[in-house]
This record gives sequence, structure tokens and C-alpha cells, in this order.
Amino acid sequence: MDFQFRDEYIKNEKIDGVIYDMSPAADFRHGLINSNIHSMIKTGLKGSICRVFMENLDYYYSKDSDDYLRPDIMICCDRNKIKGSGYYGVPKFITETLSPSTTKRDRGTKKEIYESSGVSEYWIISPKEEAIEVYYLKNGKYELEANYILDKDEKSESYNVKTELALREFPMIKMTLEEIFEGWE
Repeated sequence: MDFQFRDEYIKNEKIDGVIYDMSPAADFRHGLINSNIHSMIKTGLKGSICRVFMENLDYYYSKDSDDYLRPDIMICCDRNKIKGSGYYGVPKFITETLSPSTTKRDRGTKKEIYESSGVSEYWIISPKEEAIEVYYLKNGKYELEANYILDKDEKSESYNVKTELALREFPMIKMTLEEIFEGWE
């Protein structure tokens, strides 16, 4: 294997001038969940000016620096703000799927950056707990709108695999908890 080629594709983020390595890659559940959500959003955005990106577009969130994040999933609607491998506008929706190396940043620093940047909706997904937190921006602050932990036990009072989530700014895009976590039992 050509290690120089491999090194060119290491993922990282830059926050307050500090580069954070996002390697090694998270386990397979991380990618499956992101792929499931990406597919449903992409289908729902057909015919829209908006586009959904999965881990392949840097979000330059500051006009005063070259700091950037690489969200797991991001919806961008201002195509004029996409330049090369970066987006310089404000995404409408971002999802971060937790991995052991990014959990603290996803729940803390990155959440604060998305909030102060004006990202309307932010999801934090935990593959390990099969959980989703949905935050909506209200009056400039994130408020927890919904919190789900997948319960597949049909006899349970909290059975919720068919619970449907819709994106706030894109209500035509709907997905169930079962669809989000599909494929990794």
C-alpha cells in the first residue's frame, strides 16, 4: 500500500487555529448510520437547490479565520458559497455521529460553533446507545427538541422503531428510528 497516498486523505478539523486529527476512522456503525441518513435526505431534496454532503465538504464557519469543521452530514442551500472543498455559508442542518475520539468536541465546542453560526437544526447521534438528540435553534440558542433511545422490544411500553423524525426546515424529509439505525444489528 502506498502510505503517501493514504496520508493525503487523513481527515481533520481546525478550531481556533488548532488542527484536530479525526483518524483513525470510526467503526462501521458510524458510516452505516450516516449513509442511511444521507440517502434519505438526498432523496427528499430531489428538485431542490439544496444539497446534502456526507463527510466530504469542510464547513468554514468563521469569516475572520481559516478554521473549519467537517460535519458528518450537512445540508447546504447557497451554492454560491461552495468553493472547492469548502462551504462558506450557513448550513441549514448538521448531524454529528459520535465516535470515541470526537464525542467531547461534538457535544461541546462544535455544538457551540454551530449554534453561534446560526445552523437551524443539529442532531447528535450515538451509535453505541442507539440514541439521537435533536436541537433546534431558537432565539440564537440550541434547545433540545427531542431525545430518542431506540427501543426494539415490541412488548415494551417505549417501543419506538416506527417513530418518525422530520427535518424542521425540510418537513417533507422524514425518517424513522428504524431506518436511521438500519443495517448493523
